[in-house]
Amino acid sequence: MNLLTKTSLAFVCFATASLVQAAEFEDFGRVISVTPQIEQVNQPRQECHTEYVQTQRPQQRGNSNAGGIIGGIAGGLLGNQVGGGNGRTVATAVGAITGAIVGDRMDNADTVVSATEQQPVRQCRTVDSWTQRTAGYLVTYEYRGHTQSSVMPYDPGERVRLRVALTPR
Repeated sequence: MNLLTKTSLAFVCFATASLVQAAEFEDFGRVISVTPQIEQVNQPRQECHTEYVQTQRPQQRGNSNAGGIIGGIAGGLLGNQVGGGNGRTVATAVGAITGAIVGDRMDNADTVVSATEQQPVRQCRTVDSWTQRTAGYLVTYEYRGHTQSSVMPYDPGERVRLRVALTPR
């Protein structure tokens, strides 16, 4: 055999070998059943509401001198009733000073007054929200006397398109 014949024979062998290896084509199978594949999905969400809470807010009153003045006068009058001569003068002075101090403290001791007011407070919490969704379809079909099942992303209807590949053994 010459070189040209050998090359031609080799080319024909390789060309037919690739055809013999595999054959692929499309066909249809008959759908027997379709079952949706349902899954539970949690989509948490926030629920918020506003509550009104009573709070006490300190409120400062203005200081007055009335307590000190009234206390000083009352203390001076009481001190003047004690003793005689220079003792009476000293008792009047001590009574006036002591009365002024006590009167001022009594008058200004309750200067902090609390005012009640409603204050809005926003309360939020995370709540589970479960929903169902279709994750695919379990399709059972028959092709040439054999029953097969496959999960598909859609419902194929009465027929399912198949890709058939034939390979020699």
